[in-house]
Amino acid sequence: MQAKQTWRPATRRCAGVGVVTLALLGAAMPVAADRSGPDLGRFYRQRVAWSACEPDMPKDMQCGKVTVPVDYTRPATATLDLAVSRFRATGPSRGSVLLNFGGPGGAGVPALAADSKQFMDLTNGYDVVGFDPRGVGRSSPVTCGSDGEDTSSDAGGGATGNPDPNDARAAMAVWQRMAVQCARHSGPVLPHIGTADSARDMDVIRQALGDRKLNYLGFSYGTRLGAVYAAEFPDRVGRMVLDGVDTLTEPLSEQGRVAAEGQQTALDDFLDWCVQDIACPFGQDRRQAGTQVQKLVASLDENPVPSPSGGSMSGQDLVGAISQALYSKQMWPSLERAIASLVQDGDTRGIEAFSAGGVTLPGAPRRDPHSGRNGGGGLVPTADIPLDNLPAAMMAINCADDPDRPPADVIARDLGRLRAAYQEASPVFGRYQLSEVLMCYGRPKGSSYIRDRVKNLDAAKMLLVGTRGDPATPYRWTVETARRIGSPAVVLDNRGDGHTGYSSSTCVHRKVNDFLLDGSLPPSGSSCGADPSMQLD
Repeated sequence: MQAKQTWRPATRRCAGVGVVTLALLGAAMPVAADRSGPDLGRFYRQRVAWSACEPDMPKDMQCGKVTVPVDYTRPATATLDLAVSRFRATGPSRGSVLLNFGGPGGAGVPALAADSKQFMDLTNGYDVVGFDPRGVGRSSPVTCGSDGEDTSSDAGGGATGNPDPNDARAAMAVWQRMAVQCARHSGPVLPHIGTADSARDMDVIRQALGDRKLNYLGFSYGTRLGAVYAAEFPDRVGRMVLDGVDTLTEPLSEQGRVAAEGQQTALDDFLDWCVQDIACPFGQDRRQAGTQVQKLVASLDENPVPSPSGGSMSGQDLVGAISQALYSKQMWPSLERAIASLVQDGDTRGIEAFSAGGVTLPGAPRRDPHSGRNGGGGLVPTADIPLDNLPAAMMAINCADDPDRPPADVIARDLGRLRAAYQEASPVFGRYQLSEVLMCYGRPKGSSYIRDRVKNLDAAKMLLVGTRGDPATPYRWTVETARRIGSPAVVLDNRGDGHTGYSSSTCVHRKVNDFLLDGSLPPSGSSCGADPSMQLD
C-alpha cells in the first residue's frame, strides 16, 4: 500500500492557521490595466538574466528575477523583485508557459523544482516557468512574525492558539489585536498584495520572458489569478488552462461552507477505502468509522497530545492535516499510517508531516524578518523566508480580494446560523472552516474588482478543468465560472477524485498538453473518466 507523495496544488482555504490576521493596513485598491496611466516603460524593457539556481535545486533549472513596482499607481516610489525559475525547452520553442501552483501563497520556484517531472512534457514546446508571486516565498514575503505573545487563552484557542469561532466577539478581538503585529512584520508590499496586482506582475513577467502573449497553466487559486489576467489583458491571452476552478463571486462565508462539504465527501471516500484494510485505525465497520473520527478530534481538542517539536497537537490540528492529505488519493495510505501511529502510540510526526505542507502556523518563535528588505529590491535568501509566509500570504490575498466587511454585531448575530450550516456540511471540518468567516475582520474592505469586472471576457479560448471529487474547488464552481467568463471558456469534466486533475488523471494531463502544445481544444463538456492507474490496492 505504498503511494508516492507528489506535488499538489496548495489549498486556498485559510481556517485554522493560528491567531493571525492582516488588518488595519489601509485599503489599497488594485489597478486595472490602464495603459494611459503611469509610465511603466522601464519595467517592460527588462529581460530576465538567467543563472544557476541554489545548490539544492535541480541542476538543469535556471533562476532569475523580474522587478516590478510595489504600487502600480506610483511606480517610481518602490520596487520589489519576483523570483522566477525555468526549465529550458528541449527543442524548438514557441515561448514560455507560466505556472501558478495555487494557495494563494504557494511559492512557484520550489514547487516547480520539487515535482518538475509533472511538467517535462511541456518542454517539448516551451520554456516552463515558475514564479513566487508578490509577498510569497523569495518575492518580498509577508509574515505576521512572532514576539512571544500568547493570546490563545483570550478566545479559547487552546494549545494551537487558534481563536475559537464559537466565541465570536472574543475571537474577533484576537484577530484585530494581532493585526498590528502582522503590519509591523510584513512591510510595504502588504497593502498591494491582491490578485489584480499579481496579474499585472504576470504581464511584466510575460514581457521580460520575451513573449508576445501569455501562455499559462494555473491550479486552484491560480485559476482566479488567470481569470483576472484575462480580464485585465484580454488581447494578451495566449493558451490558458485553469485547473481546479475557483469561484469569482461567492463570499468567504459560503466558500468555507462549501470547503467543509467537499472535505467531508473526500473524508467519506477515504473511510470507504480505509475500512477495507485490516490496518485501518478506525476498524472495519464503516458506520462506526465516521463516529470514531469525530470522537478522536473531540478528544484531542479537550486533551492535546505533546509533539516532538515541543508543542502539542489538538483536534483542530488533526483536522487541518487530514484536509491536506485528502487533496490527493495517492496520499491515503500515508494518512492511514499516520493516524494509526497517532492513535496507537501517540506519535504525531506523521500527522505533522501533512501539516507542514499545509497552512498551519508553527508555534515556535521566529527571528524578526522585517529588515527593510520588503519592497527594496533584491531577492530574499531562502533561509530568511518566514515560516508563516504561506498562511500569512494566503489570508492577505484572500482578504484583499474580498469586499465584504460586515460589522461585528452582524457577524455575532449570524454566526449561530452559520455554525449550524457548517456543522451540517461537515461534523468534522465545520468548526475548522468556520474561522474563515472571521479571518478578515478588522481589515478595510478588499477590492470588488473581481466580482464587478471579471466576467464576459473578450479573450482567446481557454480550457477550464473541473474535477467531480475535488474537496476544495467543487465542480459547480467550474460551471459557474465558465458561464461568467463567457464564450472563451471550454469546460473539461474530470470524473475523478482529488484536488485538480493535471497531476492525477492521465486523460486530463494529455488533453491539457494537447491544448498547450498544439492548440487542440476538446469540445466543451467533454469528460475524462476516473483514471484506473490512480486506484489504490
